[in-house]
Amino acid sequence: MKILVIEDDPTVGQFVKRGLEEQRWVVDLVADGESGERAAASGAYDVVILDMRLPGKNGIDVLHSLRSRGFERPVLVLTAQDAVDAKVTTLRTGADDYVTKPFAFEELLARVEALARRPRALASPRLHVADLVLDQNTREVQRDGERIELTPKEYAVLEYLMRHAGRVMSRTLITEYAWGYHFDPGTNIVDVVINHLRKKIDAGQRQKLIHTVRGVGYVVKA
Repeated sequence: MKILVIEDDPTVGQFVKRGLEEQRWVVDLVADGESGERAAASGAYDVVILDMRLPGKNGIDVLHSLRSRGFERPVLVLTAQDAVDAKVTTLRTGADDYVTKPFAFEELLARVEALARRPRALASPRLHVADLVLDQNTREVQRDGERIELTPKEYAVLEYLMRHAGRVMSRTLITEYAWGYHFDPGTNIVDVVINHLRKKIDAGQRQKLIHTVRGVGYVVKA
């Protein structure tokens, strides 16, 4: 799962980012409203955590703009305002939930997990390509019944490719999903991780599942 945190306070932002990354999730941190809105609108995130007080464009305006453009991903709001009317306004604008500052990370985590389950409630959390299975709830990967241990980045790349099984995904799209909105697209890190995945998933198998499309990117298919 990939989470976008839009928070201008570096202490709070890094605290939330580190805590979520310890859960083996991919997390991007953006410090202003306009950049956060652009990142969220890219569609690369499963959950957005949005602070209300942001430089440039405040959180309520970002939320309103995203919802008016048809943005459907869950949004969890961070607010320092404890007044009931402020919370009601936030929810009516389109927030799925909110946490009042200061907050315990355990509460934030529980609310993020609850929101993350919503979009998948009607779909199986298990992704299948041939005999390769990825469980998005447990983060376990198996091929032919044998469990495969992956690093967080390897898991993120494989999850992204399996979500789009049969479609060729460019290196840029893979990079933005697994490493972040501002990651240098000139690096060869995607190729390195793909090679690691091939060794773990395709080595010794008659049927190869990870394929290269020269000049375009990668695809997972039977």
